[in-house]
Amino acid sequence: MNNDLSKFTGCHFLYQYANGWCYEMYIKNEKTIDYRIHSGIVAGRWVKDQHALINRIADNVFKFSWDEPTGTFVSITINLEVYILHGTVAFPKWIIDHPEKTVCFQNDHLALMRSHRDKGPTYDKTLEDNFAKLYFFRNAGKNNESVIDCPIGDLPKDYPFNLKGKVLL
Repeated sequence: MNNDLSKFTGCHFLYQYANGWCYEMYIKNEKTIDYRIHSGIVAGRWVKDQHALINRIADNVFKFSWDEPTGTFVSITINLEVYILHGTVAFPKWIIDHPEKTVCFQNDHLALMRSHRDKGPTYDKTLEDNFAKLYFFRNAGKNNESVIDCPIGDLPKDYPFNLKGKVLL
């Protein structure tokens, strides 16, 4: 299988899961993602330079997965032809019990996130497994540090619809 990621790297999109949680994702390059969480149990959390395994599954279908310093594991498959996404998230028990501990710019608190993870408890893990619909999509180019560069509270009121991109409502 050809793992050509050229159609996927640089993609910036927002999506809403069936449970109502909204996320923003930027595929920065072949190994790195940035993201912001707009709603859900950890709304307000944002992360830059998260290492991810990114693969092309078929034409316009990609899968990316990562293991966070919090102990949360995420795996997402996206179909860019029909703008549908499926995500599975495994939250450790400590996040379910105290989600507010992760609501920050993670990069400034990596040691603290690892400390919470190591303190636990880890089990029982909570699995969220949902489909999502993309509602905004654009290609912002690779390694663009300005795509996700602030917390959600600093975004313009009409964000993301003030960006050039495809509105998919």
